[in-house]
Amino acid sequence: MAELEPRQTATGNGGALLILCGVGLFAILSSTMSKTPVLPLFARDVLHVGDAVLGFIAAASTVVGIIVSLPAGALSDILGRRAVLLSAMVVFATAPLLYLLVHSAAALVAVRLYHGLATAIFGPVALATVADLARQRRAERMGWYSSATLVGRAVAPMLGGVLILVSYHTVYLGCAVAGSVALVCALWLPRTAQGAPAAPPADAACEARSLRSCLQQIGVGLGVVGRNRTILVTSVTEALQYLAFGAVETFLPLYAKSRGVSEWQIGIIFGAQILTVALTKPLSGRQSDRLGRRAVIAAGLGLNAVALVGLTVYPSFWGFLVGATLFGLAMSVVTASTPALVADVSRAHHVGTSLGVLSSIMDVGHASGPVVAGLLIPLLAYANTYRALALLMVVALAGFLAMTTGLAREMHDEP
Repeated sequence: MAELEPRQTATGNGGALLILCGVGLFAILSSTMSKTPVLPLFARDVLHVGDAVLGFIAAASTVVGIIVSLPAGALSDILGRRAVLLSAMVVFATAPLLYLLVHSAAALVAVRLYHGLATAIFGPVALATVADLARQRRAERMGWYSSATLVGRAVAPMLGGVLILVSYHTVYLGCAVAGSVALVCALWLPRTAQGAPAAPPADAACEARSLRSCLQQIGVGLGVVGRNRTILVTSVTEALQYLAFGAVETFLPLYAKSRGVSEWQIGIIFGAQILTVALTKPLSGRQSDRLGRRAVIAAGLGLNAVALVGLTVYPSFWGFLVGATLFGLAMSVVTASTPALVADVSRAHHVGTSLGVLSSIMDVGHASGPVVAGLLIPLLAYANTYRALALLMVVALAGFLAMTTGLAREMHDEP
């Protein structure tokens, strides 16, 4: 694990967490505002793209997350968290300016791919940084960090909706400002001892050896993580949670509208869901620290199944509001514990790699949600599709409990 320098006390750790929360808030505010609600409107009104192309544009950044999150986490184990985080912050600050130069769908895809690097790098490395700060109350600290990012995610559509009244370019300038604030905040993050090179390479041959050594270390880390059953099972479990989330966020608005729920009421439903996650994430993390990761994840998966069925019991504004709120609580309970569990069972110097694996597999699940639901809805209709997803959560619950027996034997606490 990347050890904090000796001058950092517990108070210093709290200060580092507070800075990281500020970085996360402004970084996620910037990235979310660049796509919600502006991206589809900009693509359609300015570039005149069709639905198929729009879907590809929207998916571009998620694909980057699947590919990049794992090596980013692994590199943070070798180079140190701060250096890798700062590289992500540079992308957050500069990518929004590139939207001002876009005049074709292909150019917009290219910009989205570049912008996707920021969140792909930032997500697992920021969580690894939180995990480094302390082993005690780890899930609660991760919960506070996650809640800070959710504040940015919640504010972004409202702020973007106001700025869009001026112009699309004003929105992206606002994104650049938020990304720059995140970069400045990140400069205040404390340095860590891990990954500091002994000396700069003297020549090209030395640089080649350094690159080869770096790749070898990444390979070793991936080998160790790949043999840890708990990390893989937990990652797949979180991916299934995000599969359900992807299906809810994509098709619940259409389901609700088909049942006579108005657009402004749909906004309230999703606002309540996000608010529930933001308010309960630290508390869910605290319960995970107190009761144990495995029990809390299992409870969250069970609640997830109940919430998905709840969306179909009384398909009206109030029924959807209750179901979506329960789903937000289930999301909070599961995802407050999964990264903490992965960090707990990781070897100390492979935490970033492990969380990179978690993030990559999670992105696969998140991207699969709309695809799976889109295939099922024409066959089963909305209600039965969500019931089928509830059944999947029950299977995930049973599989998780069965595959994580003897969890204590995989715990590590290396210096």
